[in-house]
Amino acid sequence: MVVILLDDMGFGQPGTFGGPVPTPAMDQLASEGLRYNRFHTTGICSATRAALLTGRNHHQAAAGTITELSSGFPGYNTVWPQATASVARVLQGNGYSTAAFGKWHNTPDWETQPNGPFNHWPTGLGFDYWYGFHGGETSQYEPQLFRNTLAVEPAKKPEQGYHLTTDLVDDAIAWVNREQAITPDKPYFLYFAPGAVHAPLHAPRDYIDRFKGQFDQGWDKVREETLARQKQLGVVPADAELTPRPKEIPAWDSLSADEKKLFARHQEVFAGFVAHTDHEVGRLLQAVRALPSADNTLVIYLTGDNGASAEGSMVGTLNNVMTQNGVPDSVPAQLAKYDEIGGPLHENHYPVGWAWAGSAPFQWMKRVPSHFGGTRNGVIVSWPAKIKDQGGLRSQFEHVVDIAPTILAAAGLPAPKSVDGVEQVPMAGHDFSSTFASAKADETRMTQYFESGGHRAIYHDGWIASAMQGVPWKLVGSKGFDNSRWELYHVAEDFSQARDLAAQQPEKLKELQALFDQEARANQVYPLDDRFVERVMAPRPSIVAGRTKIRYVAGITRIPEGSALPIYQRSHSITANLVVPEQGAEGVILAEGGSAGGFALYVREGRLHYDYNFFGKAIYSVVSEQPLPKGKLQVQMKYEQAPFRFLAEQTGGTVELLANGKRIGQGKVDKVVPVRFSATETLDIGMDLGAAAVPAYRGQLPYAFSGTLEDVTVEISPTRPVIK
Repeated sequence: MVVILLDDMGFGQPGTFGGPVPTPAMDQLASEGLRYNRFHTTGICSATRAALLTGRNHHQAAAGTITELSSGFPGYNTVWPQATASVARVLQGNGYSTAAFGKWHNTPDWETQPNGPFNHWPTGLGFDYWYGFHGGETSQYEPQLFRNTLAVEPAKKPEQGYHLTTDLVDDAIAWVNREQAITPDKPYFLYFAPGAVHAPLHAPRDYIDRFKGQFDQGWDKVREETLARQKQLGVVPADAELTPRPKEIPAWDSLSADEKKLFARHQEVFAGFVAHTDHEVGRLLQAVRALPSADNTLVIYLTGDNGASAEGSMVGTLNNVMTQNGVPDSVPAQLAKYDEIGGPLHENHYPVGWAWAGSAPFQWMKRVPSHFGGTRNGVIVSWPAKIKDQGGLRSQFEHVVDIAPTILAAAGLPAPKSVDGVEQVPMAGHDFSSTFASAKADETRMTQYFESGGHRAIYHDGWIASAMQGVPWKLVGSKGFDNSRWELYHVAEDFSQARDLAAQQPEKLKELQALFDQEARANQVYPLDDRFVERVMAPRPSIVAGRTKIRYVAGITRIPEGSALPIYQRSHSITANLVVPEQGAEGVILAEGGSAGGFALYVREGRLHYDYNFFGKAIYSVVSEQPLPKGKLQVQMKYEQAPFRFLAEQTGGTVELLANGKRIGQGKVDKVVPVRFSATETLDIGMDLGAAAVPAYRGQLPYAFSGTLEDVTVEISPTRPVIK
């Protein structure tokens, strides 16, 4: 069995479902099996993955939000309950080999550090083998990877042609070939979830160049063209309506020439990423087809885990992490790097308008599960030995929770009442394998709630009531829930949620609102919380909670940001005891972050340097006035944070460099990162792994310190100097 899950792909983006990017490998799989056009995810990544692998609603699996936004409430703490065992664990216990590749994003943020605990890592939740990364996104050129529970570095550099999707496919092919060669009678379960096509949108240049000029017509026209193709393919009904552009998104014709040039380039890069992903996933599918068990292999291919992403802001960005910190990008700044977009130097993301176009014909996009633009994803199912209607279309209403019970049914296994001695929460999903044989099979799912970030909806028997909670690209602040506006759609007759019937049928709306409340109470949905940045900064379990001082020794690396002392907007110091030999030394003493943002204390040309990378927009450098003395010495960087007014402000402070207690340099950092440097970059002692935290030594990575580094101590102020 093979489950493939792409990331951040909207219903209207892949060519197989009418999108503007040809996806021939996906087309081939669809021609051998079935396409599902009324299949739904949760609207956000961690939640979809938990629901897929457990067969329970995401709040039942404590995954009501992404791991970085967890809170203490049962539906949102992101601590995978033992009572919701994964389908991989069930299959593993019944003789299957199991492996996961790519993005995980279901381990609590505070447990992703190299010391574990590992019971919420893939290998602790039913997978014999895992090769991938923990966070919501990572560089496709310089990722932070794990093999099982050990951190590993990519075998090649970006300049040598490395790309994460290719690497993951290579490893998955090697695993399945090895398993089937050594134990050919043992069934396998392969879960393949690349970081593609989530930002950063990274693709080889030749793939990007294939799409030059193909999006100059803009998002309004592309959306119209997409609907026409969707109707021609039959993946939407002939009477499906194209929902109107939200007033917050500008018409393409209203944009300046510079905006059109930049925004079209962003979409060319994204299209190249999609095409590259399709090619690589196609290689994996070819390897699966070449196995003796190919005809009896069930393949379920989810073309996205939510709608297209609006996290790139209204004008796009060179730095997706920056926009998630609440710091906007600009058109001139991006145009200055036009030819670098899609390459390893940036964590780029397209503008909101392309997310809207990519969700055609539906309203809204990722992080808005109240509407199908956030939750409708095309799905392909192939099983040559069982599915005879090759190339068929299925329109039963399905949800991601239905995958696990369908897999178990295909394996001839019941959902277990107990796993590892723990009584199990009954699965919320339903086996939908009855649809394999007939397009006219009865609906298996009559009711399904949706909720993430306060956006909510309830589907029941052809109707859906929807309450949207603000635009998804606004990441700071809360609207509250006292004045929520509910909409009502009869989606049995209105495929795209184009006609709001709330005013005409208030009693039907009240009935569905009451049903949502019932489902919410049964599934740990309450309390609702629509904050984003504020939740990132909220207290949660941490191995550094309450600590203000940590001593490290050389060689300690790959410490996630969530497990390092939070130096953001705090006065702090870095003190290192080292030995500089007579011939001199250079290299990194301590670095944290990557190309998206970070800092490093290092020695270069005999002098002590402290560089601070403010989202790639500015590099603040402080250098010692004279070379460091030879022999044993203590160097120190002291940062004094200036007072600021609110937590998302970027006010900086002053830097002082010392050697053996004597000041040898001073300077300023005008702006600092307020929330987080990256999704998966780390703190490293004695070197800088992954992308360079600062550009000065980018070509010399990992730029290990060549002298003797005895220890490094980081100490932070216990409080931030916020002006009351």
